[in-house]
This record gives sequence, structure tokens and C-alpha cells, in this order.
Amino acid sequence: MNAVRFEQVTQRFGTLTALSDLDLELPAGQLSALLGPNGAGKTTAIELMLGLSAPVSGSVQVLGGDPRDAATRSHVGAMLQDFTAPLGLNVRELLSLYAALYPAPMPVARALELSGLGAQAAQRASGLSGGQKRRLSFALAVVGRPRLLLLDEPTVAMDIQSRAAFWQGIADLRSEGCTVLLTTHLLEEVDRAADRVVVLSRGRLVADGTPYSVRQQVGLSRVRFTSSLSDAQLRALPGAESLELGSRQQATFRTRQPEVLVRAALGAAPDLAHLEVTQASLEDAFLSLTGDAAVSA
Repeated sequence: MNAVRFEQVTQRFGTLTALSDLDLELPAGQLSALLGPNGAGKTTAIELMLGLSAPVSGSVQVLGGDPRDAATRSHVGAMLQDFTAPLGLNVRELLSLYAALYPAPMPVARALELSGLGAQAAQRASGLSGGQKRRLSFALAVVGRPRLLLLDEPTVAMDIQSRAAFWQGIADLRSEGCTVLLTTHLLEEVDRAADRVVVLSRGRLVADGTPYSVRQQVGLSRVRFTSSLSDAQLRALPGAESLELGSRQQATFRTRQPEVLVRAALGAAPDLAHLEVTQASLEDAFLSLTGDAAVSA
């Protein structure tokens, strides 16, 4: 069963086409990451999933129903970047207020546990730190016991401990059958946690698969070494698609021809050292797929 299904979805705003004939299926129970540069169509796709707008053409289904129907929306939770809530209430009061809006909410104590906010339950929301407000936003998104959870940059402003608690909460929700869709610019989190990666560029789907398969799709390798070669000499090496210069004469390349590049570098630089050849990262693949656009949620 699919938690989300887009079929030939097109969405326009005036003369701007935000999504173009998008076909997308998100299987129930998976954690999927929706990636793309600014203007790729991610926000538009999420608005359609939340029932905040309707497509110009095509169809959108969420949990087998129309995302604009109240019955469907009662099973969808969303943690967005813009946090708005009555901050004069304390954390427990806020969660109780939100829980009352849903037909079968989880106990407030469970939402506090998942978000790691048990110690702040009696604290006014206005007095929470930035990271704690993000955790409160997460708690408010899950207290309704959603079957589909949409997360927009969820770990922004969280410290290391808060992020660990957040991801444990996500693991617990998934064990209960919750489907999760995540947008983030922290691709190391995506690589570690996502079952599926969906990449949009200019309103179109350019990649869809596991993090490993997306890296494989672009066929990139990363080559790193130190040498006395000049900037011009490094850039002239055959097979180099991009070059990053680091400290202590370190050069890092993205390439589809690692053997060619390494052979040429060894011939040009007798002092070449600290050679590493690895598969390109998910960020490397993202940049290649989207034309080196800045990674963004």
C-alpha cells in the first residue's frame, strides 16, 4: 500500500510551473527523504500532501483518500519550519490542547517521551530554547498518532543529544507503522536513516531509490590526495568534474573516471601522497543530479 501517490501532477502559480507531470509513490511504513534545491517543488509537493492546495492537473492521494478531506487530514502530522502555537501555555497544556483535536490521540505522556520533553512538561512554551521548541513542534505533530508524518528540517537548532532523542522517537514511531517523509539539507542524516531518496529539480523527478542506488545512479567517485601540483595543473587533470582545494596541498575531485584521473596525477606529481578513492557521497550525487545547485530542503 502507498501512503502517498502523485499521478501526473502539475501545479502552476501564474506562469511558474512548480511541478510538472510528477509521478510519485511513497510506500507505507518507509522513511523517505524529499530533496531538491530551492524552487525544485518540494514545498509545493508537501502543500499538496497536506491538502492546502489542489493540483492544476493530475491526482494526489494520501492514505488512500483525498488530502483535503477532514478524515484523511486527521491521520497526517506535520512538523514545519514555521512554529506557531499559544506560547503562553506550558508544554503539557499545549499537547493536551492539540490531542483533543484528534479522534484517537496518543497519551500526552507518550508524546513527551518521544520528544524528550518530559523534564519541560510544566515549562511555558515561550521559555523553551530553540532546540526545545523544535522538539515541541515534533511532539505536537505526533500527539495525534499520525499514520503519515511530514517533517520539514526537523533537526535544525537541535544539539547532538536532542538529535539522538529525535531519531530514537522516529524509530519508535516507525515500529508502530508510521510513514515518514523528511526534507532536510543534512544529507548525512538522510544517508543514515532513509529507506528512500526522492530528488526533485525544476519541478521534475530526477532520482528515486535507496541512498545507495542514488549514489550509484550518477556513477561518481571521490578522489583525494596531496601533492605540489598547482591549481591550474590540478584543474587540467583528465576526468575531473569538480575540484575542492583544502589545506596542506590537499585536493578532492569528483569524477566518473577515477582510474584515468589517478594515473594522470601520478604521472604529473611524483610527490603525490595520501591517495584515497571512495564512492561519492549522497551530497556529491545530489549536486550532480541538480546541476550543482545548493542543497536545500
